[in-house]
Amino acid sequence: MLETLKYTAVDGERKDHDITVYALSTCGFCKRALAFLNTKKMAYRFIHMDLVPLETKNEAKKELKEKFKDDVAFPFAVIDGERHLVGFIEPDWIATLSLDK
Repeated sequence: MLETLKYTAVDGERKDHDITVYALSTCGFCKRALAFLNTKKMAYRFIHMDLVPLETKNEAKKELKEKFKDDVAFPFAVIDGERHLVGFIEPDWIATLSLDK
């Protein structure tokens, strides 16, 4: 189901990871997360979950929860299809994306 969503791709110089961000268009933490990726020149894709039908949003959240065994809060970032980040805590994003090197 997640693969059928219409994501917005953002090109960046750094393509170290396959990053997908599930965000809300009105969320300050989500805006900071996307701005962080832009500042770090990371390539990523995102979708504003509050702009898709509620049924679609609920199905996507269910699939993410089942896959990652974690509650879904926004932003929810999937890194390389294997790891994830919930919320935007900059040190966690820096460590997970290996940006401290």
